[in-house]
Amino acid sequence: RYFTAPSHIRRRFMSAPLSKELRQKYNVKTMPIRKDDEVQVVRGHHKGQQVGKVIQVYRKKYIIYIERIQREKANGATVYVGIHPSKTVIVKLKVDKDRKKILDRRAHGRSIAVDKGKYTEETTAVDAP
Repeated sequence: RYFTAPSHIRRRFMSAPLSKELRQKYNVKTMPIRKDDEVQVVRGHHKGQQVGKVIQVYRKKYIIYIERIQREKANGATVYVGIHPSKTVIVKLKVDKDRKKILDRRAHGRSIAVDKGKYTEETTAVDAP
């Protein structure tokens, strides 16, 4: 289904992990990548270069174009290098009201999952015969 997936599902596929600081701040591990996010490449030839802004998210090819990551073609023209979002880390999110809602919803789900299944001393004392 990967190569025949429609655009709205490709959005989910094209998620990238958040940096440690953002993960701490929002309590969310990954987010679908978006045009004005700032990312850092952590795998491949362009790894470890400075942080760059996402210029374009090309869902059809499953790649993103990042600000300063370019190469020169044989005819001298410069083109952006396509990078898969999973090979990057989001360093700065572009947060608008819709994205804020997504972050809040996902953080709430994670906070519930942390408490789920844990027994406190009071509940175990009541259950014991």
